[in-house]
Amino acid sequence: MPSAINIRPTRLEYIRTKRRIVIAKKGLKLLKLKRQALILEFFSTSKTAATLRSGLQSELMKGYESIRMAEMMAGAIRLENEAMKIPSMTNLQIKSKNVMGVRIPKLVGGQRQEALTEYLLELPTSINEAIKSFQQVHKMVLDVAEKETALRKLLLEIEKTKRKSNAIENVFVPRLEAAVKFITFRLDEMERDTFIMLKTVKRKMGEREEESIKKEEQKILAG
Repeated sequence: MPSAINIRPTRLEYIRTKRRIVIAKKGLKLLKLKRQALILEFFSTSKTAATLRSGLQSELMKGYESIRMAEMMAGAIRLENEAMKIPSMTNLQIKSKNVMGVRIPKLVGGQRQEALTEYLLELPTSINEAIKSFQQVHKMVLDVAEKETALRKLLLEIEKTKRKSNAIENVFVPRLEAAVKFITFRLDEMERDTFIMLKTVKRKMGEREEESIKKEEQKILAG
């Protein structure tokens, strides 16, 4: 925003500045609504992430227990050998969804269900259960990673939106309002100066007219 010295005190500039204030306040309102929506999304995602983390911890305990049972039933060497034969997972794809202008990541893939199902049928039940358990752990880890990343992105956008709204509310709009006051003051001052000037001109014209009438009267009396 230019300093008061650089502001043109004209009617047009007054109208333009008032219009900018209206637009800025509308933008501020939208930013505040966006921030509220982002905060709601953040708390919703945070709640989901907390549930997933809790479930992941529980699933990990089950997974370690299933491995212990598999070692007891099939032996550690058999368990290690079968682990080396597990079909590799498919490539993990990262897609995204738009939440109030924020690109929230969404993980897709990461498993090869058909090949793994066929492989599991050939294994002892204890190893089968251990693999299934850690397959679920793998899926939950991806879900937690997705939500944690979303939380970081949402938090960054909330802070960014807050900074923008604060700048508009505490800096930009006050400067525009100060400009309006300055323009109004200068216009009023110019109007007063014009009024005084016109009044002075009118008085002088009246004095000249009276002087002219007196001269005419003197001529008539002298004639």
